[in-house]
Amino acid sequence: MATEREKMTAGQPYDQFDAELIARRVAARKQLRAVNQLDDNDQRNAGYRKLIADSGDDFFVEAGLEYDYGWNIHIGDHFYGNYNMTLLDTCPITIGEHCYFGPNVGLYTPVHPLNAMARVKDVEMGAPITIGDNAWFGGNVTVLPGVTLGNNVVVGAGAVVTKSFGDDVVLVGNPAHVIKQIDNSPAGDAAAKAKWPEKLD
Repeated sequence: MATEREKMTAGQPYDQFDAELIARRVAARKQLRAVNQLDDNDQRNAGYRKLIADSGDDFFVEAGLEYDYGWNIHIGDHFYGNYNMTLLDTCPITIGEHCYFGPNVGLYTPVHPLNAMARVKDVEMGAPITIGDNAWFGGNVTVLPGVTLGNNVVVGAGAVVTKSFGDDVVLVGNPAHVIKQIDNSPAGDAAAKAKWPEKLD
């Protein structure tokens, strides 16, 4: 029989008041409180990496990381997160390589029922979030449960991403929508190099 943790991670209805889950949330709060207060960047980020499921070696987060469990957070190499990043990891949160998050970014996997009686009975589920490689999120971006974003996606500040999108797009607004396709072809790379030659050699 599946544990409540296993059901939660699989996106099935689960008991949020299960003893193992409560104990983990309490431990996570204590651990994060201590690590978030470390002024030394290397010490703070080494502490974060010990608390989440896995990350690449090149990992940097400013102070203010928050999550529920840490068990379901998977971050690729070359990651930067600015201040006050919230990752509610009821279900897996998977972030690709070379991703950059502005301040106050929130990725939220928990799902609560629309039906009021189900909410009163504390029915809770979740849906995973997957972010591809080379993402850039502006400040105050919110990503909702079940969203998958492709590679090379840029999300403008303040956007609320409610559904999935593919590769090479710029998203803005609430709900987020595509305003531009990004040219990541060789011609697009050449144009970028012409604009920022010293950065792209």
